[in-house]
Amino acid sequence: MTADRSPRAGAGLKPEHQRHILDARPDVGWLEVHAENYMGAGGPPHFFLERIRALYPVSLHGVGLSIGSVGGMTPGHLARLKTVADRYEPFVVSEHLAWSTHDGVFLNDLLPLPYTEATLALVVRHVDEAQAALGRRILIENPSTYLRFEGEEMAETEFLRALARRSGCGLLLDLNNVVVSAVNRGFDPLAYLEAFPVEHVGEIHLAGHAVLDDGAAPLLVDTHDRAVSPEVWDLHRRLIARLGPRPTLIEWDGDVPAWPVLEAEVMHADSVLRATGEVHARAA
Repeated sequence: MTADRSPRAGAGLKPEHQRHILDARPDVGWLEVHAENYMGAGGPPHFFLERIRALYPVSLHGVGLSIGSVGGMTPGHLARLKTVADRYEPFVVSEHLAWSTHDGVFLNDLLPLPYTEATLALVVRHVDEAQAALGRRILIENPSTYLRFEGEEMAETEFLRALARRSGCGLLLDLNNVVVSAVNRGFDPLAYLEAFPVEHVGEIHLAGHAVLDDGAAPLLVDTHDRAVSPEVWDLHRRLIARLGPRPTLIEWDGDVPAWPVLEAEVMHADSVLRATGEVHARAA
């Protein structure tokens, strides 16, 4: 994950796997943690992460900054995020294009935003504020969505391109979110990928989703509780062939499997990165 190493695949760090990772030191490229789990001063989370961070690069993924909230980001949250980032020196910090707070109430969900010029100005201002406070560039993740707002003024890919250009942030491209949104909203995921501003992508996420089918149109839910679907793997192969290797994370947050199951997913992603990296190296 440094300048002299080719990008590799990593896994989300879960408590069920911490002891095994320390004892076995599996050959994964990096590990990602949710920042909010480490905003306390001490305790078991820090005990394990301090030791794991000495062995592996770490990515810090936020889920509670509420960067799209009209009322502003959660007071104190950005300062706590900076404390965690300064302590563990992650190779990247990322957040979601979403809002999750209103009038001081945390809604415990990543809620979508309408893609308008007003929303863009708001999010650019908050990204600027976050990057200034953290003293580093952050990545913003494309969301999983289930509906389209009336009155939207631009496509999601156009919104993300403008956000990256105006704020200088990077993008985290979650390919499971692309598949989920495409089915739910009826667009072509390949066309979405073609339009995506891939020049700003600093990290890729892969995950599993649930399919709810009552006999009408199926609904996909971004559950992160199962293996990556074939559709998502196909998008990953296409993207890496076009873009070249990028750090790729396997997200598995619910119904967490035994380590070998998760590790097999990471190795699959690593094989895609390695094969494409060799092709790009020969072409250079």
